[in-house]
Amino acid sequence: MHPMLNIAVRAARRAGTIISRASNRLHDVKVDRKGHHDYVSQVDRDAEAAIIETLLGAYPDHAILAEESGSHGRSEFEWIIDPLDGTLNFLHGYPQFAISIALRVRGRLDQGLVYDPVRDELFTASRGAGAQLNGHRIRVARCQHLDRALLATGFPVRRAEQLADYLPSFSAMLSQCADVRRAGAAALDLAHVACGRLDGFWEFGLKAWDIAAGALLVQESGGLVGDPRGGETHLDCGHVVAANPKLFRQVLAVLAQHKTPMARTATAG
Repeated sequence: MHPMLNIAVRAARRAGTIISRASNRLHDVKVDRKGHHDYVSQVDRDAEAAIIETLLGAYPDHAILAEESGSHGRSEFEWIIDPLDGTLNFLHGYPQFAISIALRVRGRLDQGLVYDPVRDELFTASRGAGAQLNGHRIRVARCQHLDRALLATGFPVRRAEQLADYLPSFSAMLSQCADVRRAGAAALDLAHVACGRLDGFWEFGLKAWDIAAGALLVQESGGLVGDPRGGETHLDCGHVVAANPKLFRQVLAVLAQHKTPMARTATAG
């Protein structure tokens, strides 16, 4: 395992311990509301602090981009951290949440992991070296036809204009694929695409920390990741599509028939 990825694994497991212990006393967890349908708990903050402390303890000159504490430092090495993707699930005791840590080097994703503390599943990837689940190589699913595909998505509930754009494309996708799941943790959805449990995933309105590690997992397991136009702006714009190469094109074709946030941006520009 790459030395920097090994440190990230140590950080993720430390955060996982904090999250797992808190899951036994959810009634005591302090929760604040950041915005519409957007919550943060003390567990998010404690897990993030543990991750950052571990990473900077090993690499004090590296930069940080984290969901709760924002951006710290300037470096060609930047850690992108979501300490608890799926906070609302966690707060309800719904077992679908994960820790996501990625390393971007000179603007390119280089290392990534998604850790599911409920199932003790560790998804890891290093650029050019493939992706693994608990040490075993993983590949994207072989499904070649959208009408046989199990897809996952997420609803952009925090922004009404994106939800209005999203719903027609969701209806069209649901009518053309085998079925759609909405579990509420984008990092895990991408990890599940990477290991073949899901055939594809799309969502609008995410942040870099939701996507970064999962995107590298999909790419290193033989899949494609991009924005709804098939471009490479997904980390910046937050609109993402992921699947194996053939399904990727089919999902893009469905989205192209409907208004998306990408189209709204182009019109505004």
